[in-house]
Amino acid sequence: MSLSHGILPGMPVICSQGGKFATVDHMEGSNQIKLQKDENGQHHYIPVSWVTATDNAEVTVDRPGKQAMQDWSTTPLPEKLDS
Repeated sequence: MSLSHGILPGMPVICSQGGKFATVDHMEGSNQIKLQKDENGQHHYIPVSWVTATDNAEVTVDRPGKQAMQDWSTTPLPEKLDS
């Protein structure tokens, strides 16, 4: 089930522990979210597959914030083709 249709610019990104760790910049393709620049001026990308909910005008992901920040990418993820 794809939750990407409910992801909008400016939505906070909430980790599995309930804390905000990023803000959505925009959808990048159909399988990833580009996050707003961090304090160092760097964009990051996370896969939509991490998203567990898009309730209450926020995006919730399946991992703690610290892990998410270790796992995110600084370059766009390759677009996956449907099989």
